[in-house]
Amino acid sequence: MPSNKNMQGGKAFGLLKEQQRQKLEEINKEYLEDQKYRDEEGLAEKLESLKNKYAEFDLNDEGEIDLMGLKRMMEKLGVPKTHLELKKMIVEVTGGSSNTINYRDFVKMMLGKRSAVLKLVLLFEDKANSTPCKPDGPPPKRDITSLP
Repeated sequence: MPSNKNMQGGKAFGLLKEQQRQKLEEINKEYLEDQKYRDEEGLAEKLESLKNKYAEFDLNDEGEIDLMGLKRMMEKLGVPKTHLELKKMIVEVTGGSSNTINYRDFVKMMLGKRSAVLKLVLLFEDKANSTPCKPDGPPPKRDITSLP
């Protein structure tokens, strides 16, 4: 990487992000060639979507989602979790082998048959985001007889 010496922050960051995306793309190719996932419908589109979602929450730019990245993901999905719940989710995905979620574990979880909590939350994110918290408009008129 001697050519990076003269690059300024933005260029170096862009190069880093491009290298990370290439690594994720190589892993996607492995899954596309894997016999176990051949019958998966729309696999290429799913992998591309997972790659983009994973890259969005890789806060430390090291190719792994750590506790804070997972916390941000859950908050953005509208399902905030405590640190203990987040740690349990990471252990469930990684099998206790790591404190961070790497891309292989993430894809294996999302494509696998096991229903991990994180997988369920991600699959139903649209549903979680579309449920309104409060009804729109002014409250209905009430009189004294309708009070409990």
